[in-house]
Amino acid sequence: MRTLIDIDDELLVQAMGVSKRKTKKALIHDALEEFIRARYREELIERLGEGDFNLTLEELAEMRKNG
Repeated sequence: MRTLIDIDDELLVQAMGVSKRKTKKALIHDALEEFIRARYREELIERLGEGDFNLTLEELAEMRKNG
């Protein structure tokens, strides 16, 4: 899917500098994957902190698959 977005040039240069990616497309793809994994981790930490261990095997498998 093509999307037109306005990204801060300095932020993009920094991200390209610390990543091993050679294209902006690959960098954005990796950043989105990392963002999703981080949210799944936060969700799991929140559930563990609440003592909510009533996850199904499918939910656990999905969380493992996604990060």
